[in-house]
Amino acid sequence: MVESQHLLALRYLSRRARRAAVWLFALLLGWIVVAAAAPTAAQSNAPIYTVDVDGVVTSVTVGYLQRAVRQAEASNAAALIIRLSNGGAVLRAIRPFAGELAAAQVPIVVYVAPEETRSGAAGTFFLSAAHIAAMAPDTSFGNPTPLAAVDSLLTEQTQNLLLDEVSQQLREWNAARGRNVDWIDRAVREGVLLTNEQAIAPTPPIINVVARDIDELLTLIEGQVVQLENGETRQLQTLGRDLTLIEPTLWEQFLFFLTDPTIAFMLLVMGAIALYAEIASPGGGILAGIGITLLLAALGGFLVLPISWLGLAAIILALGIVGMDLFVPSHGALTVIGLVLLVIGALNLIDATQAPGVFVALWAIVMVVLFAAVFTAVGIWLVIRTRSRPITTGQEGLIGRLAEVRGRLAPEGMVFVDGALWQAISEDGDIEAGEWVRITAAYDLRLIVRRVDNDGASALIHPRDAQ
Repeated sequence: MVESQHLLALRYLSRRARRAAVWLFALLLGWIVVAAAAPTAAQSNAPIYTVDVDGVVTSVTVGYLQRAVRQAEASNAAALIIRLSNGGAVLRAIRPFAGELAAAQVPIVVYVAPEETRSGAAGTFFLSAAHIAAMAPDTSFGNPTPLAAVDSLLTEQTQNLLLDEVSQQLREWNAARGRNVDWIDRAVREGVLLTNEQAIAPTPPIINVVARDIDELLTLIEGQVVQLENGETRQLQTLGRDLTLIEPTLWEQFLFFLTDPTIAFMLLVMGAIALYAEIASPGGGILAGIGITLLLAALGGFLVLPISWLGLAAIILALGIVGMDLFVPSHGALTVIGLVLLVIGALNLIDATQAPGVFVALWAIVMVVLFAAVFTAVGIWLVIRTRSRPITTGQEGLIGRLAEVRGRLAPEGMVFVDGALWQAISEDGDIEAGEWVRITAAYDLRLIVRRVDNDGASALIHPRDAQ
């Protein structure tokens, strides 16, 4: 009997233990589920920022992107999407910033778009550094020339060390993201231009996805897991999410405008033309002030861009030669020489080794050359016209005019013309007071005159005398 009671007690205790274990397991499982769901919920509510990069990527553009990265990190954003649609980049600006993208504390998605975008060197560095690399159809990145430019004055060993450093950095970024690295050495040393088809085809691919638009991009990267540099793992929650655009400030937009090589070139030429106009036709310094302002604005752009000083010197020399044609009777020969130098300088204004894909637009060069040619032609025409006009001031300006004899010419006397009395000498002998004479010459403050018949005087009156 006693043994049966013990068995019943043991069974009761074991049932309670099993029940407690089940409850404990359920609580533990619930805690795990809640803990796992909490980061996901937080990420699903975190903002997704986007920035648009158009035009040449300079240090000004990098400043704008750095501000976007800081804002995304401060908001613990789910991702920052950089849409890259540019026409070249300054290597000294993009390479350090690519390192900042790789070290960002939020997932970075670089998307080369829209179609027909040629992202150049910026595409190479930014796609490599990004956690997710994406391209739209019919886009490309890279350059047909070496991606890294080193000073030719350095020894071959030093040049190789610098090139190896760039290759190693790009290789590390792509390898960490599980992307192909076989193309990197050739891109750095020889140059590689890859389309979106060529970038997605290898195994593993060079980029992660090809998306037609931003909506497809958000769909394709949904659920992808990225690892940040600090070791944190993030799973992207992007499907159907709204994007928050980080827009450039007015000051940043103004700096973007000034640092465009085409704009800087046009500001330089317009500033020079304004100064020429002030010299040719003084207007109280207004045109000079405008010219100096335009030249300073152009200088601001040139300080950011890697300028070829030989190209800039050719442009300045060309403007000087064109200006000389206004004062030297070369019949346009100097203008032709100056315009040829202007085209050569404009085509070589940007150092292509330091800023691949950056150049002055051809349409701007043609427009400036045509404008300078027309401006110079009009200036030369005005100068020639002024020189060919008869002198209308001083005693030389009286030649051909009619004068009234006020003191009998025998053969010297006094005549009245243009509101003043002049000493005169008659070529026709004595002429009585009251008769009309024609001034034929002027010498030593005396006028040489010839008789005019009174009957035909009215027909011979000089136009200025008739007024």
